[in-house]
Amino acid sequence: MKFYSDARAKGDQYHSKHTRGLLGCITVGAVFALLILAVPHPVFSQDVKLVKVDVQVVANGYRVSKLTGHTVVNDKDERIGKIDDFVIGHDEGHSLFTVLQVGGFLGIGSRLVAVPYDSLTIDQTASKVELPGATKDQLKQLAEFQYGS
Repeated sequence: MKFYSDARAKGDQYHSKHTRGLLGCITVGAVFALLILAVPHPVFSQDVKLVKVDVQVVANGYRVSKLTGHTVVNDKDERIGKIDDFVIGHDEGHSLFTVLQVGGFLGIGSRLVAVPYDSLTIDQTASKVELPGATKDQLKQLAEFQYGS
């Protein structure tokens, strides 16, 4: 009987050592697999259709940073507002709007309204921004604009 129990104990030790070794290998393999998956892989971007741009046309354009804060007048040269910002629409044509600050004094009591950018007339040097046919009272009657994000 002793022989049987000794053999069984040796067999259990043999299986136990190999089982631990196998579990160790599986654990090490799993850790390496996770490390490989965790390493950032290069991202291949989609093809972008580039369009050649005439840089002179761009250079001669109006800079938003220079127009922001500019006084807007009507065709009678009356001050009717001030450019607060420009907003590009999410629509297919990416409509451009000009946000104007109207009314108030030094920003107190004023309100924001949005008008289509195309309705503005800007001289060549961007020194005069005009909204022809508009009055301060008409702009005050427009729906108040509030930034969404």
